[in-house]
Amino acid sequence: MNTPFPKRAPGEVAIRPVRPEDYDDVRRITRGAYLEAGYFADEGHPYMAILSDVEHRAAHAEVWVAEQDGNVVGSVALTLEGQRYTDIAVAGELEFRMLAVDPAVQRAGIGRRMVERIVDHARTLPGIEAVSLTSGSDMIRAHRLYRSMGFARIPERDWWVPNEDILLWVFRLEL
Repeated sequence: MNTPFPKRAPGEVAIRPVRPEDYDDVRRITRGAYLEAGYFADEGHPYMAILSDVEHRAAHAEVWVAEQDGNVVGSVALTLEGQRYTDIAVAGELEFRMLAVDPAVQRAGIGRRMVERIVDHARTLPGIEAVSLTSGSDMIRAHRLYRSMGFARIPERDWWVPNEDILLWVFRLEL
């Protein structure tokens, strides 16, 4: 007997694993969020190709999407120490990367809901004692979100993107 999925109230956000049919939406949202925020001047920046390669990301990290009213409105990649998509996670940390919310629905709490879900998930993982992330030093709105959720900057772990003039700040939340 098939059990139907519970109905969601209009506007409710569900966080779930990415599916191949979501890849184009994730690509559009991620590129749009980074461009809209002014992190890159145009589509030609080399990191835009990395943001666009959802297939590669899904093959080497755990990718989730936020879905609202049947539409994919956000995405994020999760990784652990030693995995291919890991930038900064050390033993005992769950790292999240490339958190993006569709510019059309930003400032509606979707990013916060996604981070809350990541933190809840991290608490269920054996041996995980913290959640970590990097954020560009100019990503002021993101910094406000992370700090409001209890993340602290760990400046001794900040790092420069190779061959770029981009400083990435490290944030960490003890669980």
